Order: sequence, then structure tokens, then C-alpha cells
Amino acid sequence: MKIALPLLFAPLALALAAAAPAPAPAPAPEAVADAALRASPVFDGHNDVPEQLRDRRRNILAGFDFADTRDTADADRGWPAMMTDLARLRQGRVGAQFWSVYVSANLPEPQAVQATLEQIDVMRRLIARHPEALRFCTDSGCVEAAWKAGRVASLIGMEGGHSIGGSLAVLRQMHALGARYMTLTHFRNTAWADSATDAPAHGGLTPFGEQVVREMQRMGMLVDLAHVSEETMRDVLALGGPPPIVSHSNARALNDHARNISDETLRRIGRSGGIVMVNFYPPYVVEAARQWSAARDGEAARLKALHRGDPAAEGAALAAWDKANPMPRGTLRDVADHLDHIARLIGADHVGLGGDLDGVETTVAGLEDVAAYPALFAELARRGWSQADLEKLSSRNLLRVMRAAEAFAASHARDEPLENPTAF
Repeated sequence: MKIALPLLFAPLALALAAAAPAPAPAPAPEAVADAALRASPVFDGHNDVPEQLRDRRRNILAGFDFADTRDTADADRGWPAMMTDLARLRQGRVGAQFWSVYVSANLPEPQAVQATLEQIDVMRRLIARHPEALRFCTDSGCVEAAWKAGRVASLIGMEGGHSIGGSLAVLRQMHALGARYMTLTHFRNTAWADSATDAPAHGGLTPFGEQVVREMQRMGMLVDLAHVSEETMRDVLALGGPPPIVSHSNARALNDHARNISDETLRRIGRSGGIVMVNFYPPYVVEAARQWSAARDGEAARLKALHRGDPAAEGAALAAWDKANPMPRGTLRDVADHLDHIARLIGADHVGLGGDLDGVETTVAGLEDVAAYPALFAELARRGWSQADLEKLSSRNLLRVMRAAEAFAASHARDEPLENPTAF
């Protein structure tokens, strides 16, 4: 039963209400983003500085200034300035980075193995040259210790199963050198797994492909499903074991690129405990850029047919087409759309960041280099992401997956290594 307030007390009640403090204003999005990044710095899943060192410098570090790479553009060779350096890593609040030791999938496999070893070597040498800023890491404990020491934890990820030359022994040696994830394919199929961007050859994983995955799991090496076909993703997920990662892919519901992931498979990745790390390359982010890329491929084929035997004319005509038809780059907000979609579909526990910086010629506007991560976090906070969910996105999700892989390996420490016969 409600009791009416006597009239003589009404003025007192009004006075008390007026004197009560107003609720504190909600913090600005930039403040939410800043708090999240202070508590949990960015742990990015894919950066291609090693590729830049190979292409631009043939892996020679003498004279290379990693403190500031903004003056590294070379118009004659068509090289834009690098997107990564020590100063901008600090600006971007990056606390950990998987450096990709990518080599071309067009190389014969024995040569790919050598080139991957060289890429591991050059990245480890670069890390060792900057002990004040970088720390080489191979486990989650080292990552957190590096943060506390004010250094960027630096880990190695292999991009493409061609890098092991069909050998589990080589896989084990790559792990011994510090590789802590391997993307099962790149743009081409391997002899044991289908790529997303090649004609299907195996229907997913072959029996040897299953052995590769199981051996990676036994050692605590993260299985990376970027670049692989959805059939390969599903075969990996059917094997069970620790959660996989997808180091740099986006949502197919927003952009129907073959490199992106359908909602059905996203749900399976979420149920596995895995993490999908969104990248910044326009053709994977923006549907208009995917369409532009297809149109450019068609124009390139047309010009090749028109200018047979005259590569200079062919190149000049394509350059003119590029100038008249710039790629629709999209913006930081488009990347936020992919993150929103994945988080709504499978939860904020299953998203991360894999910018693909220095592995692409351009990015969406607003995410041009490693200094730009705070702007993305502010945009997400503006959309209502909580500090806790931003911390998951920045690094807590990837650390959780790493710990799960490490725990799985510890529980299988007595298992014998899997074996396959040598090729020669």
C-alpha cells in the first residue's frame, strides 16, 4: 500500500532532491579507450616488417633505422613508406606483436624452407638490436613480463605451410627457433591443405594435413586459419584440441571476399574458443574495394591482350587506369563494422586485431600505420564497447588462446613426436 507524503514535508523533499549530486557524466570515448590500452596494450597478430626487410634490403640491417621509418618511400621502385617503427609502436600502444616470417608460396618448397629460416634470423637480429624497446618472446608469460618492462613483446608467426617443405621435422625445428604460430596455407594450396584463393584440391585437410595440425597442437604452436578455405577451417575445428586463431581475416557477411569467413564458420570458431583478428586491407574490409580489385584484374588482362609484346605500353596503360580509378579505401569505421559484427555474432571474447601492416600497399583511411590503434579503440568506445571488452580485443583474448595452447602442450609433454618419412 502506498502512503501519501504529507504536504508539509513536500518542500523539504524537493529541497533534498535538488541538493542531491547529479550523476557523473559518462567518460569520453577517448578516455575509455585510453584506460583500456593502459590496462591491456595492443597485441597484434600479424605484421610484415620481415617481408619489408627482405624486399627492400635483402635482409641487410646495417644502416637500417627502425626507430623511425617514415622516410623509407621509394617512388622509383613503387615502395610506399613503411608503416611500422619503434616510435609509432609506442604511439599506437602496441605491447606485443606477432612478426610474420612470410615467404612467397611460389618458391619451390626447399627454397621456401631456407627463405623462412632467413626471415626468422633477420627478425631475431632486429629484435636483438633494440633491447631497450623489444623483447623476443615465445610464451604468454614472457609477453606480460615484457609489458611490465616497457618493451614490445616480439613473437614469430609463419605464414604458409609451404615453409615446412612437407616435413614434420622441419616444423619442429621452426618451433625450436621460436615460431609460435603457422598459417596453414597462403594464397596457394599446399600438398596437404586447401587455400581460400586457389582451386580446391583436397576438400580441406589431407590425412598428412591432420598430422601437421596435431603436431602443432602437441608443441603448443597456434594453428592459424587465415588464408585457408572454409573446408580446411572446418576440418581443423573437427579435430578438436586447443582453440585456433585467424590472424588477419574479416567477416564475409560484410565483404564476400574468399579470404573472409562466413557466419556459420565464425560460429564454429567461437564455439571452439578461438579468436578472429580483423585486418585493415581495403579489399578484405570494403565490398567496393573487392569489386574494384576484380575490375582491375579484368582491365589488366585486357591491356595485356591489347599490348602483346609491348610490356612498357601495357604498364603505362595500367598505370593510367589506376590513376583514373583509385581504389575505394574505406575508413576506420568499416573495420569497426567488422569487429561489431563478429562480436555480436560470437561474443567479444573472440575478436582481435591483425592489421597486416607492412604486408599490404595501402590500408583503410585512418589506420595507415601502427600509431593508429587508439583511434580505432575510441571509435569502438563511441559505439558502446565497454572498457572490459576493449581490453579483450586489445590483448586478453589472444593471451587466453596462447595460454590454452601452452596448457594443452604441457598436458601432452610425454607424447611422442609424430613422424613422417623423408622425401629424399
